Order: sequence, then C-alpha cells, then structure tokens
Amino acid sequence: MREQMERLPRFKAAAVQSSPVFLDPAATVDKAVALLTEAASHGAELVVFPEVFVPGYPYWNWTMNPVQGSPWFERLWRASVDIPGPHVDALRAAARQHGVVVVIGVNERSPQSLGVLYNTLLIIGSDGELLGVHRKLVPTWAEKLTWTGGDGSSVKVHSTPVGPLGALACGENTNTLARFTLLAQGELVHAASYIALPVAPEDYDMADAIAVRTAAHSFEGKLFSVVACSTISPEIVDTVAGDDEDVRRMLARPRSALSGIFGPDGRPVTEPLVDDEGIVYADIDLAKCIQPKQMHDIVGHYNRFDVFRLHVDNTPRTPVTFTTDPAPPLPSDETGTAGATKEES
Repeated sequence: MREQMERLPRFKAAAVQSSPVFLDPAATVDKAVALLTEAASHGAELVVFPEVFVPGYPYWNWTMNPVQGSPWFERLWRASVDIPGPHVDALRAAARQHGVVVVIGVNERSPQSLGVLYNTLLIIGSDGELLGVHRKLVPTWAEKLTWTGGDGSSVKVHSTPVGPLGALACGENTNTLARFTLLAQGELVHAASYIALPVAPEDYDMADAIAVRTAAHSFEGKLFSVVACSTISPEIVDTVAGDDEDVRRMLARPRSALSGIFGPDGRPVTEPLVDDEGIVYADIDLAKCIQPKQMHDIVGHYNRFDVFRLHVDNTPRTPVTFTTDPAPPLPSDETGTAGATKEES
C-alpha cells in the first residue's frame, strides 16, 4: 500500500451503464466480457459494472406481493452465480487478458443454503486474481425478500495497480460508517455499483440520489469515485410487467439511472450518463487527492480519535462452527463398552 501511495497512479477509468441479458447468466457474462473488451480498447485500466449485473435485479419484489414473487425467487436462484464457478472464471480470464481491474455485481448463491442469495460485488485484479467478494451488508427495503446480508469481513480496501480500491453496492453508499471504514483503510478510488430504480416512490429521483451520494463520498474522502448503474431493457419490462400496463409505465420512468466519474472536489470529472446505455470514460490522477486532504482529512488531522471511535467486527459469519479436534472418546472397560462400569455391562 505504501508503494502505491508514493507513486500515485494515473489511469483511465470506465463506468459501464448497461442492462443484463435478464436472468441469463452465461449470456450476461458474455455481454460483460464484450463491454470490458470495448473499455480496454479505449485505454481503460479500471472498469466498473452495475450492481447484480449477473443476471439482473429482482424488480418483481416491488411489483408483486411476496407470494406472487416466490416463484421468481427460485428463477433467480437457478440463474445465480457460484463462487468459485465458471461464470467468475470467465470474468477473471477477461480481466487477465486485457490487464484491467474489474468491479462487477453478481447474484451469489450460498454454498450452505438454497434459501440464501447474496448481492455481491466481485473485485478482480488486472492479473485475474479474485481480490474481493463483497456481500452487500443490508439489502434495501423490498430487496430483503431476495437477499441475505453479508458481514464485515469484506469491507476492505484492495491494493491494485490503479491504487487503493474500495467498493460498495447501491444503498451502502448512504451508510456513513461503511464509507468511513473504507476511507480509514486508505481508499483513494471508490467503485459504487447501482441498479436503475424506476420503482421508487414518485418523488424520488434516482439519478439525483446517485449523484448526491457519489459527490458526498468523493468530497468527504477527497478521492475519485467511479459509479456504474444498470438500465432497464425492453426485455426486462416484458419479463417483469407482462400485460400489466401500470407496471410497464412504472418501469419506463425517466431519470432512473446515472453513471459517471467524480473527483475529490465532489464534482463530475466528465458529464455523467443518465438512463441511456453507454460507457463513461475519464482520466484519473490520484495526485489530485493530496492538496484537498490538507483542508479536510477526516481519517487524519481533521478528526478527533480521542473523542470518536469506530469498531468494525470483520469476523466472517457462517451458519455453524466446528472445533478442529473431535471430542475425546468416552472411557471404556476392557470389553470396549463405552461409558459403563464392569458391573453395569
């Protein structure tokens, strides 16, 4: 980390705004590889994809009651990703082939339970190494019908060729303590992955919400943020809405997606992309993070750690824990009858 801090990389970043091939993981991974290849051909060294890009977002949680949505949970489970597994291997191979750092969202199946899916961000190094598997800490609102929350073990900053990189999914970027945890580990590049949210309340502008959250983290942390959001394809509308015209109108709502790249002053480095599919590119120079830190360094001189303390439990959580050594055998007599006296046996 110290070596990277001293050399302060300069690189081109790419934020992908696109829709998945809905509920088709293999085809969506193929699309992701094609988009990654396109971004790399334009010189990108960091490519950030949307939240749960593989194989898509459970919009039915917002348009159906839980009983109606239950068969859709099974459909999503069957289309989700195993880690490790062939879909992740394909993404890793593409990152290695093109020498780019990749952040991409997937629906991850639990290895322990058929009832557990995670909203997961994969952080893949330019050598194809899987650097991080971050499970969204708290599913937002209706998302709780689909996803189980992750634990603190994955709230990490990763050493990469583009600098110290952290990542959060969608509403996690509202969680001040989660963001501070990344900043306190030296984060200088933040990847924020979102989904298009036309199903929010009518007075909620998702594009503005993304911009506000991204600007806040960039300004508070004096760093660069690369934010990537999905779009709503006609295929998603047809699949989720069917003949329900009210749902079709809802899913067509404008200003539901924004992708872009923001600098340490909180402003966009280049014009963000709203609603339309595409890739936003920008050149990043991490040396531009130095001078703003002199004014407000909330993980350094501009804090009072004698007054405020943040404790993070980064223990991995599993459904069951076994001791390494088996329990000692019960005492037995010479006939091998365990736990009995000679008189009893």
